[in-house]
Amino acid sequence: MMKILIVDDSAFMRKVISDLTQKISFIQDVKVARNGQQALEEIKDDAEIDLVLMDIEMPIMDGLTALKEIKKVRDVPVVMLSSLSNQEVTIEALDAGAADFIEKPVNLFSIKQEWITDFESKILMVKNKHQQVESSVVQPIKDQTKMTVPGQLPSFVHAMVIGASTGGPRALLGVIRQLPVEIKVPIFIVQHMPKGFTASFAKRLNQETASPVVEAQDGMRIERRIYLCPGDYHMTLENGRINLNQQPKLHGTRPAVDYLFSSAAKMYRRNLVAVLLTGMGSDGAKGMEDIHGLGGYTIAEDEESCVVFGMPRSAIELGVVNEILSLSAIEQKINQIVG
Repeated sequence: MMKILIVDDSAFMRKVISDLTQKISFIQDVKVARNGQQALEEIKDDAEIDLVLMDIEMPIMDGLTALKEIKKVRDVPVVMLSSLSNQEVTIEALDAGAADFIEKPVNLFSIKQEWITDFESKILMVKNKHQQVESSVVQPIKDQTKMTVPGQLPSFVHAMVIGASTGGPRALLGVIRQLPVEIKVPIFIVQHMPKGFTASFAKRLNQETASPVVEAQDGMRIERRIYLCPGDYHMTLENGRINLNQQPKLHGTRPAVDYLFSSAAKMYRRNLVAVLLTGMGSDGAKGMEDIHGLGGYTIAEDEESCVVFGMPRSAIELGVVNEILSLSAIEQKINQIVG
């Protein structure tokens, strides 16, 4: 069972979130705080709090400051309650250690079922990660090295594709910071993120590396730069250009990693390297299968360094992963490949 702390300066928002969490079967207790300072005091006083849901803009102590202070006290998972008005602060919070963020519903009087599903899945992710209910915890792969398949890194790499979801922003920032001054191949990234937030994330990534990072646009000619798929669009590659579309969601998300990976497999074949990072669900596994089938090289993040092992695990269990590496090893490997 879980105990959750909800932090928001709006009494109405605290009530809405409290009501939603109390309907989730594995949540035992819900506490509330009006600002970051109160939240910090609650964390110090109550060691049984399993998850913090926290607003960003609050008086006395804002959410970003509170997050940093809470992490000094205890490594309790923190999910930010964000809005389009504070995208850049949200990205900074993810870099500072927030497990994820949930975009605040536009209409609190009529919350869409899609938002509720996303909200519940992120709480479930924390519960599974911290093994609060043994029967719901996914058993780890005992020997991941045995799950890899033979393969050789291409002598000539023409492109790299990267997919990520929960925990991805922080992982991607780490990857970007380790890139060489000049990359020799284009890098395409799909990170599950809502519309509006990807522009701020691309801007932040661009600040962390000498290689240009852009939010992809439909029809862009592919060059030696880093392309981040915009939220609410799928990204595919064809004839040396980027295509964006709004086909139905895949695995409940748009963008989906599978669309990018599968199209890149057809375009680059054995000269493609794919990296699948932390994330919930199975998105990317089918795309990795297509890449592997056409001779490309595939890498998955290991369980220990993942925030959520779902996406890499799905690809590993399909038997289409050439290497399973820690995040730090992946950072070094990518530097080696594209530099």
